[in-house]
Amino acid sequence: MQLADRLDRISEPQTIRMAKLSRELKAQGKDIIDLSLGEPDFRTPQHICDAAVQAMVDGYTKYTPVAGIPELRQAICTKLKRDNNLDYLPENIIVSTGAKQSLANAILCLVNPGDEAIIPTPFWVTYGGLVSLSEGVPVYVNCGIDSDFKISAEKLEAAITPKTRLFIFSSPCNPTGSVYSREELAALASVFERYPNITIVSDEIYEYINYKGKHESIAQFESIKDRVVLVNGFSKGFAMTGWRLGYMAANKDLVQACDKFQSQFTSGTNSIAQRAAVAALLGDLAPSMEMVESFKERKEYVIKNLARINGIKINNPDGAFYAFPDVSSFFGKKDGDQEMKTAEDIAMYLLHKGLVTVVDGSAFGSPHNIRISFATSMDNLIEAIKRIKFALDLLQ
Repeated sequence: MQLADRLDRISEPQTIRMAKLSRELKAQGKDIIDLSLGEPDFRTPQHICDAAVQAMVDGYTKYTPVAGIPELRQAICTKLKRDNNLDYLPENIIVSTGAKQSLANAILCLVNPGDEAIIPTPFWVTYGGLVSLSEGVPVYVNCGIDSDFKISAEKLEAAITPKTRLFIFSSPCNPTGSVYSREELAALASVFERYPNITIVSDEIYEYINYKGKHESIAQFESIKDRVVLVNGFSKGFAMTGWRLGYMAANKDLVQACDKFQSQFTSGTNSIAQRAAVAALLGDLAPSMEMVESFKERKEYVIKNLARINGIKINNPDGAFYAFPDVSSFFGKKDGDQEMKTAEDIAMYLLHKGLVTVVDGSAFGSPHNIRISFATSMDNLIEAIKRIKFALDLLQ
């Protein structure tokens, strides 16, 4: 069987690969602590589950409109006004099977062969893959730890060419946890004002997991709002990863295009999950805020103790649930005959020597780093940091 050439333009995400390795080693009886996947270890709040059960009892099990049920599209508008002071109508909203599908819809509907998409690095693994799948050209702009992994207005403008069609970023960021301030977003918006052909894809899936305070969206700037594609969902802030539910807020023309595109792929999203999502957005947010407080406690422990390991350089993330340390000082060091040449070498070394899974930073466009998820119990984190320190201290 001959497979399509387009498969050569994408690869399996390193996050999924490391999770697979973790499961395989656990099946062999190894005591692995998995810090590879970005998945809250909390259960979906009960009132959301109750709404799903009630939807089934009420027979809400039929096909839904491709763009989402009216109640959910309106609830999303209500949320965007309540939390972000953003005015959208239901016609500006499309619901998809996860925020990843929302991103795919937008990118595949906007990018033509040869179009360029500026992506600040580090970036979430899927951005570049989707641009390549669209036969576009990812243009990566390196943003190092000294700038808190955030792109400046000057770097953005320097990367723009006549072929630039998209700018894709996340705040709070996966994998770095960096959060853009209003002032930083305003500086970027002032650049975009001068380039009306560029669409801005703003991934805000970690909005609620923010230790800095009020979330700021680049969609707040009216001069560019019509060109902003705001992507969000329920997996992180509501611990609803397995429910597979995301949404996009954008101008009506793009939403209609994505409706047409999605109709040929998945059609409407799960009816029961959509009813539960209405309860999530309009119901009690206290469980989500309690979850964030737990993440904050874990973050403070992880960052403080990673910083104590000789050779690690790390920022203090303001959002998400990841640490993204620079481990390049270990390159060239050895444990016996095993030499650390890359961050991937270190990730595999920590897996086999420390029995801890992390993700190689090159997957996110940052080959000097590894990503460590602290979306697990404090007991696991305490033990994992001990193992990481033990393994790295052996390198000479």
